[in-house]
Amino acid sequence: MKEGTEKELIKFQLKSTDMLSSSCKYGIRAVTYIASKSKEGGKIGIRQISEDLNLPTPFLAKILQLLAKQKILSSSKGPHGGFALLKDPRKITLLDIIVTIDGNDLLENCIIHNTTCSCVGEEKLICPIHDEYARQRGSLLKLFSTKTIYSLVKSANKTDDIII
Repeated sequence: MKEGTEKELIKFQLKSTDMLSSSCKYGIRAVTYIASKSKEGGKIGIRQISEDLNLPTPFLAKILQLLAKQKILSSSKGPHGGFALLKDPRKITLLDIIVTIDGNDLLENCIIHNTTCSCVGEEKLICPIHDEYARQRGSLLKLFSTKTIYSLVKSANKTDDIII
């Protein structure tokens, strides 16, 4: 195997194990945290969120602003500012957050080729694991579209064995 090809294979293997980006994981954790801590529209400051979740403040601020632009969170500046849910946590799904932060690639793109499954090659041929991945992708889509922030908070509150 050529050295360049081997490096590309290792990169692909590492990337494919990270289903969601760090930004997306941080976003899910932060929205779940905000839902678990906020009371009737109360705001939670970025410093408190980043300290309690042990996440870098500037990076987290960019993620939360993106979620605010998509009307998942509200954001206000100033001494009494912060972030709050803009929607009922029963209506915010993991899919909402994933698509906002990472886009649809996980749910639309081929796992081997760098395009959508329906566009592989000029002859529209499928990849060797298309059928198996399509089934898994369907399961992921069902999980992400049915799991709400409310259900995550509820699960986390039931036991100390779950961490946000």
